Amino acid sequence: MARRWFLKMTGATAAMLPWLGLPRFAEGSAVQRPVGSLPVAASRHTLWYGTPAPESNVLREGLPIGNGRLGALVGGSPVRNFLYLTDASMWLGKGDVLLGDDGQFEYTTGHFGSLVMLAKLYMSIEGHEAANITGYRRELDLGQGCIRVTYQKNGVGYACEIFASHPDDMIAVHLSQTGGGVYNGSIELQGMHGEAARHEAESASSHFEGVLDNGLKYAANIKAVAASGTVTTDAKGLRFANCEALTIIFCGGTNYTPDPAMSFMDASLDSLKLSVKKAEAAAKHTPAMLLHTHVLDYRSLFDTMNVDFGASTKAQREMDTWARLQARAATGSPADPELEASYLQFGRYLTIAGSRDSLPTGLQGLWINNNAPPWMADYHSDVNIQMNYWLPDRAGLPSCFDALTDYCLSQVASWTAMTHRYFNDPRNVFRNSSGKIAGWTMGISTNIYGGAGWRWHPAGNAWLCNNLWQHYQYTQDRNHLARIYPLLKGACEFWESRLLTITVTDPQTGVARGVLIDDADWSPEQGPLDAKGITYAQEWVWDLFENYRQASSLLSKDADYAASIAQLQARLYLPQVSPKSGWLEEWMTPGNLGETRHRHLSPLVGFFPGDRIRLDDSPPALIEGVTKLLEARGTSGYGWACAWRAICWARLKKAEKAYQLLLTNLLPSKNHSNGTAQNFFDVYNLSADSDAFQIDANYGTPTAMLEMLMYSRPGLIELLPALPKAWAASGSVTGMGARGGFQVDFSWRQGKIASVTVRSIGGEQTRVKCSAWTKPIALHAGASVTIDPNNT
Repeated sequence: MARRWFLKMTGATAAMLPWLGLPRFAEGSAVQRPVGSLPVAASRHTLWYGTPAPESNVLREGLPIGNGRLGALVGGSPVRNFLYLTDASMWLGKGDVLLGDDGQFEYTTGHFGSLVMLAKLYMSIEGHEAANITGYRRELDLGQGCIRVTYQKNGVGYACEIFASHPDDMIAVHLSQTGGGVYNGSIELQGMHGEAARHEAESASSHFEGVLDNGLKYAANIKAVAASGTVTTDAKGLRFANCEALTIIFCGGTNYTPDPAMSFMDASLDSLKLSVKKAEAAAKHTPAMLLHTHVLDYRSLFDTMNVDFGASTKAQREMDTWARLQARAATGSPADPELEASYLQFGRYLTIAGSRDSLPTGLQGLWINNNAPPWMADYHSDVNIQMNYWLPDRAGLPSCFDALTDYCLSQVASWTAMTHRYFNDPRNVFRNSSGKIAGWTMGISTNIYGGAGWRWHPAGNAWLCNNLWQHYQYTQDRNHLARIYPLLKGACEFWESRLLTITVTDPQTGVARGVLIDDADWSPEQGPLDAKGITYAQEWVWDLFENYRQASSLLSKDADYAASIAQLQARLYLPQVSPKSGWLEEWMTPGNLGETRHRHLSPLVGFFPGDRIRLDDSPPALIEGVTKLLEARGTSGYGWACAWRAICWARLKKAEKAYQLLLTNLLPSKNHSNGTAQNFFDVYNLSADSDAFQIDANYGTPTAMLEMLMYSRPGLIELLPALPKAWAASGSVTGMGARGGFQVDFSWRQGKIASVTVRSIGGEQTRVKCSAWTKPIALHAGASVTIDPNNT
C-alpha cells in the first residue's frame, strides 16, 4: 500500500524506488514506530517548479522544511544541492539589560542578539550538470511535509526526497534512482561561525561543535548511509562513489534550556554527543521507515483541517506555482480557488514546521539565509508574534500554540525583574508618574534569554495575555488556564500601579467624571512618545482586566483582587469617535497625531483581536468610527498589515474588501515589491534594491481567510459572515476551531450553508448562526450535533 501511495503521488515507476519497502521497525527504539500503510495525500496542495532554486535567491525560491526546532531552506541544482540549516535556539545575545541615554533598550546584535544560522549542507553530484538533465521537477508537498526533486539523465530516473522528522528529531536527504544509475559525489558540512568540521571515515560522518560569545554551546552532525558503493572522507567532507541510493541524516542543536535559573543554558548537555546519538539511531532504520514515521506524525496534525474553496481549472492546475501566481494577478484573470486554499494550507504547514515542542516562531520563523536577518529575526510584541499565533486554534492545530505559552512562562521571571529594576528609570519617557511599580511588562523586541530590545512596550503584556486567554477560549483547557493565570495577574498588577486618574467631561451630558488612563505612551509605531490615554493601551487594559476577572472566577482564585480589578475596569476611559475625523480616536484628542495610512491598526485592537467592540451589539456610531478609520488606513501596504486589515473587514462583513486584501498579499513579488515570492514566502520592500521576508503575513492571511468563513466567540458561532463571490459557488471546511470549545465542519452551495456539524472539545452551549437563522445547541465534551439548515 505504501509503495502504491508513493508511486501515485510522484508519478514514479515501481522500479525507480526500490527503497520504499516498509519493514517493521527494530525493537527497543526510543521512537514509537508506526505499522501499516501510509494515507493518501491531498496532492493538489503541492507547490512545484520546473527550475532549480539558485543559492543567490535562496530566501525567495528555497523551499522550507522544519520539525518545530530544526529548519532548513532547500534549493540548488542537481549538480549541487544545498540546505541552509537553523536551530530555533541558535541565538546570540544576552538577557541582561543595557539602557541607552533615553532609558530605552540597547538593540544591537552584539548585546540584544539575533537568531543566526547553525550550518550549511552542500551535496554535489558528479555528471548531473544542467546540460545532461531532462524532466526536472521540484516540489513541496504540503500534504506530506516533504520536498521532492525528480529528473532524468541518460535514460535513468533520479529522485531526491528531503524531510524534517519531528519523531526522529533530524533532517533526512534521500537519493534514489531507477534504471541502473549510480551516484558519485561529495557532501560538505559547513559551520557558520568559523568552525572546522571533523570527518570520520569509519562512521561516514562529519561534525563540528562550538561556543557562541554568550556561552551557548552548539553542534551539528551528518551521517551518510549508502545502499551500495562506498563512503569515504577527504579534506572537505565525505565522498560517495557507485551508490545506487544514499541517505544523509542531519542532527544538531544547542544547550539552550528554557530555565532562567540556569541562565537558559544547560552546562551538562553535550550537544555533539546528543547529535551523534540521534543520527546513529536514525541510521539504523530504512529511509522508507524514517519517511513513514515522519509522514504519519506530520499528517496527524495537517489532516485535522481540510479546506475547499471550489475547483480551479485544468489549465491553472497545469501551471507551475510561480506561473500560477503571476496568472492569478493578471488583470481580468479568473479566480483560482485551489491556489488560495493552498496558500492557507501553506500557513498551516509553516505552523507545524515551525512551532512544536521548542521556541515560538519569530519574525522569520526557522528560515533565514545569513547571520544578520532583518530585525534580528526576533520576537516583536506589538503585533508580529501575536499574529503568528492567531492561526493555530482556528486552523485545527491547538498543540502548535503551546510553544508561545511555554516561551512566555520561561521569560516572565526575567521580564518581572527587568520591570522592577528598570522601568521607572528617570530617563524612560514611559515610566510610571506615580513612582509605583509592580507586576511585569516587556520590550517591543524580546530574545530567548529574558532580554529586551528597542523600546519599552507597556501594553505588550496585555496583548500577549490576550493570545494566551483566547487559546483557553478555544480549548477550554483548565490546565492551560492555571499555567497562564500568574501572567494575567502579574500584568494586572503592573497596570494597577500605572493607571492615572483624570477628569473628563461627557460631550453629550456635560457631566464631569474621573477616569483611569494609561500614562505616557505611544501608539505603535507612530505618534508622540508621551501621549496619555492612547486607545491602544486603553483597549488592551480593558481586555486584560476582563480576561483576568473571568480566569479568577473559573479557577476560584483571588476573588478579592478580582473585585478590585473589576472596579478599575469600570473606571477606565473608553475611546470615543472623533468629531473632527469621524474615526475611532487613536489619541485622546480630536486631531490625528500620526500617519493616516500607517501600517499599524493600533486603535482597532478592541475590535480585533479584542472583543469589546462588536458588530452585533456595539453602538452603531462606534462601528461607524471603526469603519471610517479602517477606510482611512487604505488597502495596501506590508503583508502583515494587509492581513490585519482583511480580518477587520471580515469582522465588518465586508467580504469583497477583505478578499481584495488577500489578493494584494498574493501579488507576485517582483523587483523587491511587496507580495508573495516564488516559494510563497511573504516579502516586502525595504529599499530600491532590497526586500525582507517576514513570516507573520503567512500566518495572518490564512487567519483572515478563516475569519471570512466563520466568526466565533463564547456563545456564538457565525458561519459565512464574509464569503466572497470568488468562493461562493461551493466549498467546505472541516475541523475549524471555534471559541467556546468547539470544532465545526460545514459546507456551502451558492453562498448558502448546505451542512453543519459542531463537535464539543469542552464547550457546552453556544448558538450557531448564519444569515437569517440561529440555532442554540447544548453538548457535552466529545459529543457532536449535525444541523439541518433547511429546518432551523
